[in-house]
Amino acid sequence: MNKPIKSILFFLIMFASMTGSTQSSKSVSLFNGKNFQGWEGDTLKTWHIQDDTIVAGSLSEFAPQNDFLVTKATYRNFILRLKVKLTGSEGFVNAGVQFHSQRSVSPPNEMIGYQADLGPKYWGSLYDESRRNKILVSPDSNLIASVVKPKQWNELKIWSENGHIRIFINGKQTINYIESDNNIPQTGKIGLQIHGAGKTLVEYKEIFIQPLP
Repeated sequence: MNKPIKSILFFLIMFASMTGSTQSSKSVSLFNGKNFQGWEGDTLKTWHIQDDTIVAGSLSEFAPQNDFLVTKATYRNFILRLKVKLTGSEGFVNAGVQFHSQRSVSPPNEMIGYQADLGPKYWGSLYDESRRNKILVSPDSNLIASVVKPKQWNELKIWSENGHIRIFINGKQTINYIESDNNIPQTGKIGLQIHGAGKTLVEYKEIFIQPLP
């Protein structure tokens, strides 16, 4: 067998091995639709469950501050899929999904880490919450206009693997980011956000995570 053929076969074997390892781990549900098992947060006032959906906020009252419902477990490499609906009537209408994040000590209602940002002018962006405090990368505005369904259910996918982060909305990739700072943690908790300063209703459902090697 000549060297070019050997090289091709080696590549195919490696690709099959990598693909198999990614697909070998099955998606598991992070929300059972009935209670907050596996989550922690202000489930007395801010967060509640309605029709198999996690809900926070109001269209008649301003959210007083940012607030997060957070997983008790931590995660490293994964593909996270969920559906989100964001509706607002006034103020800053915004939400987001934290990952590789931790609770802030002060103020205790905040989180520190990556956020897949949700809301007008921010859909599909990658924001660094309470750390670098900036948008790390923004998607093409024309793409967002064509894929986001305002005030309807949108499917969000976050694929994070060894510092390589990709975000998808309704099947379309919005950002492709590689972390250049080795000091930024690539493990942590997942958090669902409602942003303060808006009359905002946010809903999350069908939350699944697929661990990756």
